[in-house]
Amino acid sequence: MAKRENTDFFRYKTIFRAMRMPLAFVDLEKFDANIAYVASTQNNTGKTIRIGTKSLRCTELIKRVFQKGGSPYKGILSFTLEEAAFLVSKGFDDIIVAYPSLQPSSIKQFIKLTKSKKRIRLVIDSVEHLRILSNEGQKAGVRLSVCLDLDMSYRPLGSVHLGVRRSPIHTVEHAVKLAQASKAFKWVTIDAVMGYEAHIASLCDDVPGKILANKLMFAFKRLSSKELTIRRDTIVEALNGESINIKTVNGGGSGSLKYSGKDPILTEVTAGSAFYCSGLFQHFKDVHFLPAAFFAVEVVRKPAPGMITCLGGGYTASGEIGPNKLPTPVFPAGLKLLTREAAGEVQTPLMLPPDCPSIELGDPIFFQHAKAGELCERFNELYLLEGSKIVGKVKTYRGEGKAFL
Repeated sequence: MAKRENTDFFRYKTIFRAMRMPLAFVDLEKFDANIAYVASTQNNTGKTIRIGTKSLRCTELIKRVFQKGGSPYKGILSFTLEEAAFLVSKGFDDIIVAYPSLQPSSIKQFIKLTKSKKRIRLVIDSVEHLRILSNEGQKAGVRLSVCLDLDMSYRPLGSVHLGVRRSPIHTVEHAVKLAQASKAFKWVTIDAVMGYEAHIASLCDDVPGKILANKLMFAFKRLSSKELTIRRDTIVEALNGESINIKTVNGGGSGSLKYSGKDPILTEVTAGSAFYCSGLFQHFKDVHFLPAAFFAVEVVRKPAPGMITCLGGGYTASGEIGPNKLPTPVFPAGLKLLTREAAGEVQTPLMLPPDCPSIELGDPIFFQHAKAGELCERFNELYLLEGSKIVGKVKTYRGEGKAFL
């Protein structure tokens, strides 16, 4: 493993040694391999793949997934209505906005996009969501399409909640009650369901060196997946029984593509982090992606034997505070962050492994962000590599002057 990684180190070092750092880049051979692999997970399932653009945040690379991936890829899962409007302006359509928003400006965007005949759905999970959207739709004279977000968390003991805190709609009874209430709101239509199993799709169960933890996580995910599949399928059937015409049933994420593909009620799955394969998406038993997106920082000091210091690098991921949210030094292999300093805003010291190749001042050190799309909040541009050459440079959302959250 180390030999292969250091081969990549020398290749990337040759390309970027003389360039201004920090910089970020995508290895297109690995990126394209991930596109093909994600598509292969749905062979013979009849499901299409919706692209989670939050995890890409680069319009040219979103286009590349559609172009290279072909017919399995249909639709976008965006994270705000403003992002959806931006993507529509770039030529995209068929968008589910995965997080509710009731700001006047957001609803205005929703109405505008719907009036322009774009296929836009906003996630909802309450009667209040339906009431507000129906009232605004009536004022504008347009019927709005929405997607019911289900809580797919695991609750083996009833009160114990294992999973993310998203929707309050957890049971069949919850969903049916909301469906019945929706009939009073004539200007909003529930025609899609999203049952995202975050605790399965984003939790690794094959982390090197953690044999017991992996076994426990694998067992937990299997128990939860059986329960939630039955519950999700029963909810969708119950909604159809209430004359709610569900056209799209979305589920899955990068880490649960194979499992989700087996659920007959789903019409599609979602993938996003798989394409960059960031630090938190590399250790699953069921799926295997290639790390494709990186950032480089410059070595500027050698403060002690066996140690170097880089300029910058403190790009920490969101979520609960913990070491897993730190960027990972990957090239050359074996570098380690210092516990007491970790990755800093202006400097990041690193311990060198005993077999480390020669590193000089001015050399690049290559990292991966813990999360995929958040890398693009730090850089205006991504260099594109093929083999030993830079073949292009594309703008991130930030480079196009956009910051949606």
